[in-house]
Amino acid sequence: MAQAAGGTSATYREVLGATGALLPALSFFGRLPVAVIQFGSVLLITRTSGSLATGGTVACALALGQVATGPVVGRLADRRGQRSVVLCCSLLNALAITCYTLGALAGLPTPLLVALGVLAGATVPGIGPLARARGVALVRRGGADERVVNTVLSLESTMDELSFVLGPALIGVAAFAGHPAYAFGAAALLVAGCGSAFALHPTATATTVRPATAHAPREPRSRRPRMPREVRLVRLGLVLLGVLLGGCGAGITALTQKLGQEDQAGLVYAAMGVMSAVVGLSMAALPERFGLALRWRVATAAAALLSLLLIGTQSMPGLYVAVTVFGAVFAPNLITGFGLTERAVPRERLAEGMTSAASAFVGGQAVTLAVAGRLAESHGPAAAFTVGSVAAALAFGVALLVKAAPAAPGVTPVAATPSGSGRGV
Repeated sequence: MAQAAGGTSATYREVLGATGALLPALSFFGRLPVAVIQFGSVLLITRTSGSLATGGTVACALALGQVATGPVVGRLADRRGQRSVVLCCSLLNALAITCYTLGALAGLPTPLLVALGVLAGATVPGIGPLARARGVALVRRGGADERVVNTVLSLESTMDELSFVLGPALIGVAAFAGHPAYAFGAAALLVAGCGSAFALHPTATATTVRPATAHAPREPRSRRPRMPREVRLVRLGLVLLGVLLGGCGAGITALTQKLGQEDQAGLVYAAMGVMSAVVGLSMAALPERFGLALRWRVATAAAALLSLLLIGTQSMPGLYVAVTVFGAVFAPNLITGFGLTERAVPRERLAEGMTSAASAFVGGQAVTLAVAGRLAESHGPAAAFTVGSVAAALAFGVALLVKAAPAAPGVTPVAATPSGSGRGV
């Protein structure tokens, strides 16, 4: 056990040696605003409009805006590099979040709030998936093996989970202090500052690619390599996992309201996220012989079974226990889904593949938040939890069809310098 822990620690040190200590910190605080606005939108709009259904609809519009443009941001990052793309999106997103918050406080009609929500989502810089692409490129250019690549994905997914712990916590603190809008102001400042710093970090060129042969001509865009079948299957699975989380989110919000404890919704999410983050960090210790395809089947099967605990939950203590146990299987699902994507996508479409995978997950969550929110209002929290449980069972069916592909060939990341000048400063 101690030997495995030592090996895992060494692998994490190898990852931080490639990325530097500053880059993960910037990417964490740069992606935190996404967690704030996604979770907080339901609470903000519900608080200002008085309707959970309206809150779910506007939150859905915000997420769908992110889904629509996420792959475009990734494609542009692949073609033009991350620096200019992330910098532009970070500044626009800060402005859009500010306008969205002011519109909610002003009590604008729902159609206008939907439009502002779409704008806030459409300008998200996609720092989470782009950080995955950057981290993988950095360790691969140093000749790292698959265990180190999986450690990058574990670290990134853990930071996602931690952001979705801290995001609801910030909303909860803001609501206690006076209004959820305070957290949205902090989100705008974070994305402007940390998002810009992530864009300007020296490692921003790590995912710039060149043909495998030094003098090969550049391929025309119309001849870009196609995404393999496995990538499309994994995206479908991630959509269903998004539906699972969306159903759980709607059910948690509805149940805490039913019990007169709506201010604890953020803490319930935090309990789930903490457990998920802890398990996510430990994923790096799994042996390579426990392959990605098998991992995903086990993880989706566990999610389908443990999600059943939520359906019968009727009390706050029971809810805390159920979501904490369920949280143990969520990070393994996301880490494995992104791992399968990274293995299958062509190298020159890595950023696009990662942002598309993230968009698939967010899209499933977004649509479900709107639909399950209305179901929960009409038929109770159990209806929303049931939607998530059915989605988890379908995700297991998709996982049975997925096979882990060998690492995609084709291009080599451009190294800034042989010594790795992309280290944090």
